[in-house]
Amino acid sequence: MGRRSPSRVIKALVLSPFVSQKMATFVAKPNARDLELLTERIEAGELKPVIDRTYSLDELREAMQYLETGRARGKVVVTVRA
Repeated sequence: MGRRSPSRVIKALVLSPFVSQKMATFVAKPNARDLELLTERIEAGELKPVIDRTYSLDELREAMQYLETGRARGKVVVTVRA
């Protein structure tokens, strides 16, 4: 899990009354049983990620710019090819 820089957290807290997005923090402690349940639900088709856009690794700059707009309504995927 990535960590947020303190300056990003402070900026988000200051801006939160003025933007539609809300910031939430949580700490996850995954365990084997939880991961097994998630795997079962994914394999059963009960959980599906929402993918907003897909970019190639060469388009990483564009992907980051899109994320910074705050308009992503799902995951932004960057594909890496061998």
